[in-house]
Amino acid sequence: MKKFRLAGGIVVAAAVAAGVMLWMNGSTAADEVAGDHTRTDAPLTDADAAAVARGHYVALAGDCVACHTAPESKQAYSGGYAISTPFGGIFASNITPDAETGIGAWTERDFFRAVRHGKGKEGENLYPAMPYNAYVKVSDQDMHDLWMYMRSVKPVHNAVPETNLPFPYNIRLAMMGWNLLFFKNAPFKPDLTKSAEWNRGAYLVEGLEHCAACHTAKNLIGGDTSAYLQGSNLSEWYAPEITSNKVTGIGNWSRDQVVQYLKLGSNHVAVASGPMAEAVTNSTQYLTDADLYAIATYLKSQPGSDRRKPQALPAGDPQMKMGANLYEVNCTACHSSDGTGIPHLAASLADNPAIIGPDASSLISTVLQGGRGAVTHGNPTSGAMPSFAWKFTDEQVAAVTTYIRNAWGNAASPVKASEVAGKREVLKLPPQMPAQSAASR
Repeated sequence: MKKFRLAGGIVVAAAVAAGVMLWMNGSTAADEVAGDHTRTDAPLTDADAAAVARGHYVALAGDCVACHTAPESKQAYSGGYAISTPFGGIFASNITPDAETGIGAWTERDFFRAVRHGKGKEGENLYPAMPYNAYVKVSDQDMHDLWMYMRSVKPVHNAVPETNLPFPYNIRLAMMGWNLLFFKNAPFKPDLTKSAEWNRGAYLVEGLEHCAACHTAKNLIGGDTSAYLQGSNLSEWYAPEITSNKVTGIGNWSRDQVVQYLKLGSNHVAVASGPMAEAVTNSTQYLTDADLYAIATYLKSQPGSDRRKPQALPAGDPQMKMGANLYEVNCTACHSSDGTGIPHLAASLADNPAIIGPDASSLISTVLQGGRGAVTHGNPTSGAMPSFAWKFTDEQVAAVTTYIRNAWGNAASPVKASEVAGKREVLKLPPQMPAQSAASR
């Protein structure tokens, strides 16, 4: 009988502890600092101009426009963009001050709760495609200014499709468990052993810029792993390591070179492309130099992975021979025979840490579909690369990317034709054209 009572007591204690943990993790008490009467669609006054201007900078730092504006749409923040996740598409909401389809009827407190705690106006749990697990670190002042800026945005009447994930991911209540595992309900706390610049960089990287959303690998249920900023697969792209690792990270880049990349979209070796090009174009190019140097200081202080350069494939390897021939005919005009590229136009393929990372997805996707570098005020011309999907077989793409990853001092694992086939399918690109197929035989 005593055993049953003891067991029952343990169960009750565990249930109480779990309940307390869930309550603390789900608490939005920190948002009660925000006003709860004025609606987002309320008219602004001349006295609000300074807060709106500050909030615009916060919105740029947070790259809000990237997810909340559908591709090709000219209606900023009107939503409708389907964010791709392993669990299905999640539609980004309309966050303009439209009262019916946007957030016009929200109060400042509603806004705080959604951004920092992933709670909708009716208290429903939002999916972490909205990176509230990073934005929870945004300060009260920045949140207030951001809300003031959103009040100044043009209202757009645009009803966004409802997100409808398959079971069990459609059970929003289950997000309570996800939050308990992966959401740390705490504001940003400066490290008093570090400099003010380092702490500003930490605030931006961990919070507004939410760099871990792409650059930290995820587990099977979408939570961040412990490999902080050490690179992550994004289906057709690979967000490379951005730590002090000197092989696959940015350990060999100076702070000036990191700042140049974030400001212009390119530096001595790299040209931002894919999702990173969008981040530079929409966000980092607008940051002050002081903030960019703070970011560089913080990133270069991160210990990173223990990855080391492997043994390069020998030039006599059959795949390397095929790749060398393909590179000479198709790539040297822009990237040069020694892989050095053209500064700020065509990426250097030699000594480029993103090229020799553990995942070749970005390189494969770029060869298949082509690409364009970030367009910035400092580098408005940007470079563009054509698609080679029509010209190369999967085997040829694998060969040329393997060659690039193992030439000019580079060293990385070879690329398989099956990997290329998978990317071709994801990108919905056709196979090599028949005429090219005949010519290659």
